[in-house]
Amino acid sequence: MFGSKIGAGKGEKKLTPYLKAVKSTLTAAVCLRNFPSQVVERHNKPAVETQWARELLLAPVVIAKNDKEAVKIEGSINALRISIKIKQMDTMEGILVNRFASFLEMRAEDFVILRRKAMEGYDISFLITHHHTETMWRDKLVDFVVKFIQEINSEISDLRLNVNSRGRKVAEHFFLQFIKKKK
Repeated sequence: MFGSKIGAGKGEKKLTPYLKAVKSTLTAAVCLRNFPSQVVERHNKPAVETQWARELLLAPVVIAKNDKEAVKIEGSINALRISIKIKQMDTMEGILVNRFASFLEMRAEDFVILRRKAMEGYDISFLITHHHTETMWRDKLVDFVVKFIQEINSEISDLRLNVNSRGRKVAEHFFLQFIKKKK
C-alpha cells in the first residue's frame, strides 16, 4: 500500500496499525500557523505550552497500543506537542528508558524539536512549532516522529541484550576465580 512504509532500502519496515494511527493523526494536526500571543505584546509562545487561551487549543488525542505504550498528541493553533510513553516491561527496561531519555534530553538542541523535559507520565516529548513547519517539510517531521517511535523499542531491546551479555561475562569471570582456586 502506498505510504505504508517508512525509509528505503533493505531495512524497510511496515507500519503497524498503531503507527498508522499516529502518523495520520500527526499529519492532520501539523497544520500550524504563526499566531502571536493575545496576552503579551510582541510574544509568540507556543499556545500548547502556555495554555493561556483555551480557544486556541485542540482536544488532546491519546493513541495507546496498550497501557504501557502510548502517544499523546496535543495541538494548538501554533504548536504541536507529542509525548511518547515507551514500553517498559520490567525494572531493567525502566532504567534503560530513563537513561536513554535523559541522554537524548541533554542533547535537545541537536534534535531541534525534542523538549528538554518530558510531560508528566511520558518518557519523551517533542514540540513542533509553526517555525519548524515553515523551515522544514511537514511530512518529514511526521515521518521522523513515527520512525523514532518505531525504532525506540528495538533500540531499548538492543541495550537490554548488551546489558545481559555484559552481566553474563562478568559472572563468568567472577566464577572462574573460584574454579582456579580449587585446582
